[in-house]
Amino acid sequence: MDRRLQLHEKLKALVPNVYFQQPPSNGMTYPCIVYKRDAESTDHANNSLYRSKKRYQVEVIDRNPDSKIPDSVSKLPYCSFSRFFVVDNLNHDVYNLYF
Repeated sequence: MDRRLQLHEKLKALVPNVYFQQPPSNGMTYPCIVYKRDAESTDHANNSLYRSKKRYQVEVIDRNPDSKIPDSVSKLPYCSFSRFFVVDNLNHDVYNLYF
């Protein structure tokens, strides 16, 4: 199975509404997780690619400011908190996740 699809399934275990890349805002159901590819980390050895990991930006969007979903996302391996902001009474917790 593709690594992104594995990540999608892990995120769906945390919340039922998971979107890869952001759909139109009127097409989302909250609480939800929106994630997208953000960057890639590569290591080289002996003049060739040794290791490569894709980084995803994972955004938890919830009306509840005390939601437990961000805590669950933050416990995923290779995950780090990036920022928090509020738009239209929706709380956004943003994480960087290597997967």
